[in-house]
Amino acid sequence: MDNLTHTAIGLFLSRAGLNRWTPAATPILLLAANAPDIDIVTLSGGSLNYLHYHRHLTHSLIAMPVLAAAAVLLVWAVRRKPVHWPGALAAALVGVASHLLLDLTNTYGVRLFLPFSEEWLRLDLNSVIDLWIWAALLLGIVGPFVGRLVGGEITSGTLRDSHPGRAGAFFALAFVLLYDCGRQVLHTRAVAMLESRIYQSTPPARVAALPDEVNPLHWRGLVETADFYAVADVNLAGEFDPSRATVLPKPDADPAMDVARRTHTFQEFLRFSQFPVWQVVAMPEPEGAKEVRLVDLRFRTFTARATVDSRLRVLNESFFFGSGRPK
Repeated sequence: MDNLTHTAIGLFLSRAGLNRWTPAATPILLLAANAPDIDIVTLSGGSLNYLHYHRHLTHSLIAMPVLAAAAVLLVWAVRRKPVHWPGALAAALVGVASHLLLDLTNTYGVRLFLPFSEEWLRLDLNSVIDLWIWAALLLGIVGPFVGRLVGGEITSGTLRDSHPGRAGAFFALAFVLLYDCGRQVLHTRAVAMLESRIYQSTPPARVAALPDEVNPLHWRGLVETADFYAVADVNLAGEFDPSRATVLPKPDADPAMDVARRTHTFQEFLRFSQFPVWQVVAMPEPEGAKEVRLVDLRFRTFTARATVDSRLRVLNESFFFGSGRPK
């Protein structure tokens, strides 16, 4: 998820009661809830380097105690005041765990079992930025403030909330939990719908249902068969017609693809990609050269490219995110 979401969850965990575990629980939880994203520093090595190290060891179970301890030590070093170490470390572990769980719910996924397994785990419940979660988190922050303001006007300050923000914290945390449970039910239905259809007289080999950014009833279906990929809009409130899916044929075997596959750029991208789609395009120059392109259907703006000449030599290779420049 995005860092605004992680930060708000850390804040609400503190307000919900973890602030009683140790002094300075709030800054500890804010740091711990964002600590796995320290891997942002790897972007300095370029897009491909970031692709490799993003959600790498810092997003694994084995790194949780290290990141939790680092968050506590940093807060202690800055404040130079006593902390209750067992409570502080426990709170920090909860903060790091919240980050991993939230990242597990979205389409990018995490590799929880590194360095023992590089398997990507993902639930495909939320987009990296989820507007409904944002709205609930905003209510959790603004609601208690408005409530205290209105309550102060009514009672003229005679009553005070002994736990400011706790009700809003419980609301926001409960919403995220129930929202994702509901998303899981809808996701299961979307996957079942995709698996139960035939696409151009061909049964699916595997499918995925990716969430819509706004409407929980809308999903983007990805279907792989032996000969092609299909991309279909799934509306759980209506009928699903597989004949309206966009079909992307798998290219015939090409030596240029085999050469590109062996490059460092393509090998790195293939470790990440879950639905890799290949394309081979003839280049006007040099004569006989081809450009091999590889995208992941989940993120169509992630692109690996290699130019292969007529002698099957790689002239250049690149990877980039979105509309950015190749790096």
